Amino acid sequence: MSAIALKGVRKSYGDVQVIRSIDIEIESGEFLVLVGPSGCGKSTLLRMIAGLEEISAGDLIIAGIRVNELPPAQRDIAMVFQDYALYPHMSVEDNMSFGLKMRGANENDVGRRVGLAADILKIRDYLKRRPSQLSGGQRQRVAMGRAIVREPAAFLFDEPLSNLDAALRVEMRLEIAKLHNRMKATTVYVTHDQVEAMTLADRIVVMNAGNVEQIGAPLELYHRPATLFVARFIGSPTMNTLPGSAMVSASGAALTLAQGTITLQQEASIRDGQPIILGVRPEDLALCEEGEAWFVGEIAVAERLGSQTYAYVDIGHTRMLTIECPREAEIHVGDKVHVRGNPAKLHIFDEASGQRVN
Repeated sequence: MSAIALKGVRKSYGDVQVIRSIDIEIESGEFLVLVGPSGCGKSTLLRMIAGLEEISAGDLIIAGIRVNELPPAQRDIAMVFQDYALYPHMSVEDNMSFGLKMRGANENDVGRRVGLAADILKIRDYLKRRPSQLSGGQRQRVAMGRAIVREPAAFLFDEPLSNLDAALRVEMRLEIAKLHNRMKATTVYVTHDQVEAMTLADRIVVMNAGNVEQIGAPLELYHRPATLFVARFIGSPTMNTLPGSAMVSASGAALTLAQGTITLQQEASIRDGQPIILGVRPEDLALCEEGEAWFVGEIAVAERLGSQTYAYVDIGHTRMLTIECPREAEIHVGDKVHVRGNPAKLHIFDEASGQRVN
């Protein structure tokens, strides 16, 4: 039995539909990440699971029980918010224990749970401080500790790292991953950051305009995106995409682009003349000799990141290719270069529907 199941769940505000008939089953102990651009409905969906938003249609099942009408306090879940939501006049210890005391928990049990959570999150030294005396990362640990002490059936995280600086986000991301590996609790995590999604999730739900575009393991979405939206959203730098058309004959299939023709070595459900979008990841492109090239262009930007080097190549027709190069590659702005892709790593999408066709 799934820990949490959404069956035909919808959300409307008047005539405006923001969540469109979503079906998701979340297994016990699974770390599921909802990811998508701002306004796609991911936080609304999380708030519906929490009971902070009403469900317009469909069923929400938690531990086998339909909970559509149950208030948040009766759903056995704990939520960690983006803005921490700590009581400023209370100490860290009181913030973490407040919910348990309101439920009438035994004082010794409260102390045990708070101490255990403080040790897990390494905040025991801050228990007597107030939130104003803590850094952003420490406040987020307190917010997580307040959720942990409840020992809920599921944790909900609503963009918990978005207020932190880049270095602290990485540190807290690792802490959340370690916490999940230790507790094995069912977790639903919302973020717009696809790097967070890729590194934390057992499965990712990619959302777009209230719809689910694709559900799958991180590498499944990366290597075989089902739609053009997923292809462009998952991956950093983003996938290169180029418009073209299919050319099918008795001798085989090819793609005709503004920059030239590429013979296909993969099976693809395409028809002659069909408008398509070709996708190729930066790491699946490489600089090559003139006679092997698919594209010819000029390096507009050379980006050296230490561990990686990226060349941004202007190939004309207002198109720019991102290419991952060897980190010690001798490339310079203004160089004329020849580029070839890995023919086994192409992604082809129907231009009209955005659906994958190979």
